Amino acid sequence: MDQRKVTLTLASLFIAGSAFISAPVAQAEPAGTSGKVIQSGPASWYGPGFHGRKTASGETFNTNEMTAAHRTLPFGTKVKVVNKKTGKSVVVRINDRGPYAHGRVIDLSKASAQAIGISGVGSVTLAQL
Repeated sequence: MDQRKVTLTLASLFIAGSAFISAPVAQAEPAGTSGKVIQSGPASWYGPGFHGRKTASGETFNTNEMTAAHRTLPFGTKVKVVNKKTGKSVVVRINDRGPYAHGRVIDLSKASAQAIGISGVGSVTLAQL
C-alpha cells in the first residue's frame, strides 16, 4: 500500500473512531417518550449540607452523581426526569427518601438538576424505566 492510501486509511479510522467517544455522564439528553410516565409536578435539588452524609438507602450521598430522593419508589429504581420548560432529561437512580417540601415530587442531586436546567424548583415529568 502506498503512503497516501495508508494516510487516508488512518485518517478514516480516526474520524470513525471519534464517533464512539461517549458524552459526559452529567450531560442531559433530549426528552423522549421512553418509560412509563408515573408522576408530574415540582422538582427541587438538594446537596448543600447533605453531601457526604448517609442516604436512607445507606449509601453516602454525592451531590455530583445522578441520583435523587423519592417518597415511595424502591431504592435503585431508574427514573427519567424531564424538565417541562427546557425539554431536557436525565436518568437518575433513587437512593434516598424525600422530598420533604410540600408538593414536590422528587429531589434531585445538584448534578442531575443542573443537567436539565433546574437551579431552584422546576416542573418535571417522571418516567420509570
